Amino acid sequence: MNDHFRTSLSKTTLCISLLLLLLQPLAGGTTTATPPRIVSFQKGFTQLFGGDTNLRRSGDDNTVHLHLNQYTGAGFRSSDMYNHGLFSARIKLPSDYTAGIVVAFYTSNGDVFEKTHDELDFEFLGNIKGKPWRFQTNLYGNGSTSRGREERYTLWFDPSKAYHRYTILWTSSKIIFSIDNIPIREILRTTEMGADFPSKPMALYATIWDASNWATNGGKYKVNYKYAPFVTEMTDLVLHGCISNPIEQLSTSDCTETNKQLETIHYNTIKQRTAMRKFREKYMYYSYCYDTLRYSVPPPECVIDPVLRQRFKETGRPDFSRRHHRRSRKRNHGLSNQVYEIQDED
Repeated sequence: MNDHFRTSLSKTTLCISLLLLLLQPLAGGTTTATPPRIVSFQKGFTQLFGGDTNLRRSGDDNTVHLHLNQYTGAGFRSSDMYNHGLFSARIKLPSDYTAGIVVAFYTSNGDVFEKTHDELDFEFLGNIKGKPWRFQTNLYGNGSTSRGREERYTLWFDPSKAYHRYTILWTSSKIIFSIDNIPIREILRTTEMGADFPSKPMALYATIWDASNWATNGGKYKVNYKYAPFVTEMTDLVLHGCISNPIEQLSTSDCTETNKQLETIHYNTIKQRTAMRKFREKYMYYSYCYDTLRYSVPPPECVIDPVLRQRFKETGRPDFSRRHHRRSRKRNHGLSNQVYEIQDED
């Protein structure tokens, strides 16, 4: 990475205290909504799988270690579901040989709405030793798994060396994925998207699991349990939104104020916009918006950048000459069971 981009990112990167400051109302606004805060595991989360061996909590209950071994992975979810929200954690990924592993940080309601679920994903895809971690973001609305909206990227740092903050902001008008407070992807709701824009209450999930059949170079490299256990660490988790029960159709009374507060969150400073543009130009290596073999007409939320269009050509990624078709794979705990195969380079 060149020094200019490194300097731009380091200046823009903010710690959790500044993230929470960003969430305060804009000047001139008023709200009675509770400000975002870090939530302990006991107060905000429940274990999904892994047992005491594979899911380990710190003494202060603010950090969770998720282990993957030859027997099982591990995962947890928020105890409540949220009607829009901000979901964030500082995460450190496994190191060394991590091929075939997926670490997922995502929101979903697939356990409640099996056929019409909504989903917002960060999925970190392990790799062979010496190669960078890759990751993808994705979204589904109302069960639209046949219209995946994947983007894939590499990182400008080693995510196994230190904690970095990953954040999903979901409001009634926009979705923003960010890393260390640098926005990397923004989806603005359009009328044409219809129900494809996630709209039903979702819970936050975090998992580590074996995805040898697809995660690394289309399944070329598998999980090697000689390097087990594989451990990802998550700390300083933030849950902020309106708690909602989609079954009873009940929400807490402060939804209006909380949703107003969420709508005030913007990543519109010149530095942030510049950093997002540079990140996408340099580190995004696949985008469904530019995959004309897959979508002859880009989905309605796509904003086509002429520079990226020229770079990605017809396949959605540079130097990608093979067409890969979508197929099903088994995925539990609220994640979609559809995957569009994107062949990564070695």
